[in-house]
Amino acid sequence: MWMLLVLYVHNKFSENKQGDLLNSDVQSSLHEAKLNSPLADRMRPDSLDTYLGQSHILGEGKPLRVALESGNPHSMIFWGPPGVGKTTLARLIAHYADAQFLSISAVLSGVKEIRQAIEQARQHFQAYQQKTVLFVDEVHRFNKSQQDAFLPYIEDGTFVFVGATTENPSFELNNALLSRARVYLLKVFNQDELLQLLELVLHDKQRGLGELALCISDEDKLHLTNAADGDARKLLNLVEIASDLTEQIDDKSIISSDIITQIVSGTTQRFDKGGDIFYDQISAFHKSVRGSSPDGALYWMSRMIDAGCDPLYIARRLLAIASEDIGNADPRAMQIALNAWDAFERLGPQEGNRAIAQAAVYCALAAKSNAVYLAFNAAMACAKDAGSLEVPIHLRNAPTKLMKSLGYGDEYRYSHNEPEAFSAGQSYLPPELNDDLNFTPLFYSPQSRGLEIKLKEKLEYLQSLNINAKNK
Repeated sequence: MWMLLVLYVHNKFSENKQGDLLNSDVQSSLHEAKLNSPLADRMRPDSLDTYLGQSHILGEGKPLRVALESGNPHSMIFWGPPGVGKTTLARLIAHYADAQFLSISAVLSGVKEIRQAIEQARQHFQAYQQKTVLFVDEVHRFNKSQQDAFLPYIEDGTFVFVGATTENPSFELNNALLSRARVYLLKVFNQDELLQLLELVLHDKQRGLGELALCISDEDKLHLTNAADGDARKLLNLVEIASDLTEQIDDKSIISSDIITQIVSGTTQRFDKGGDIFYDQISAFHKSVRGSSPDGALYWMSRMIDAGCDPLYIARRLLAIASEDIGNADPRAMQIALNAWDAFERLGPQEGNRAIAQAAVYCALAAKSNAVYLAFNAAMACAKDAGSLEVPIHLRNAPTKLMKSLGYGDEYRYSHNEPEAFSAGQSYLPPELNDDLNFTPLFYSPQSRGLEIKLKEKLEYLQSLNINAKNK
């Protein structure tokens, strides 16, 4: 009913901008529908001045704000998590542009609904010479052909396209669509902004809960905003639930700490397995271990586990870190990571999580070296680029008389029969890759950290033996 009334009101406004647009019955019905809508809908700001957050794109003088206030918006895509104001901002764009607002959801719509919206926008312009802002929620859920359907009409100005997505547009949207619409990143609300919104709700008597004169402690306000986890809609929903559970004490409507604890129990932090938040957090975990920050490693690990991440995924990533970022600087790191993985499978989450945490702390504080990682990448690149180089004759096996007659294995020196079990001067690379002058390492160059200090010394000593043998 509410959406029908909005469309009716807007169309009447377009038909006659000079007179009194709404009769009293329509105004009364509209007001009643608004009051009966959820709190989150009632509290939608009606201007940029009352729009909280996103100052990085909507602050005074910012290009997007200037474009909106001038009434000449461009097509755009809002990228951000739920509850950061994407839909509200799209509505404000239509308001400032004096445009018709149409909304479709990619979850519920297909090509038919897209065509209907396009046709409605075209007819509206022909009838009223008024622009249309077409808001497409969850636009990433449209496939390539559905996204392509918008392109000609964005080009010819049939509508101003505003898409909203919680997924990374670089991966989920067509390049053709991205080239026609500017992407804006919307950030989660910080605690100060959520507290400001909460105070507004508690004191606004027309749209909020001001008439109830609710009493809530400062500590519980912080509890609510923390539970909202940067999501304004989530905060408003929690407050609305709490308002229905008030206790009347001395003619005051009290929202007690017990009520707050009950309604926030079970709330989860932002996490989307396989999505941007997931990869951002696992990236932060990896970089914390690489950067030798045990606190950072424990924090991001705990964030992910608390939000429902499989701890074994973290264990697997830790094993990769032990190889990539620690390597031979401390080979024990890999074994400790394997032990943590094994402990989790044997003990279950409660004790197993501690074992993974122990391994994370050890890996964070272990000596770091990516020498093996770099060496392997270089060797792979060389193997790909150098072509099919022949195996040197002395390194070939000779299991048959024919092979022996061809010289396979001739001149090979068995290292265990050599001094220090090292056949100085013997080459193990194809001649095209071998440096006959100084036996300089081609791929692996140990770092001067951890155990690799000893490995570096050993490699330099062997190099000197090779050079001496070559010069004899």
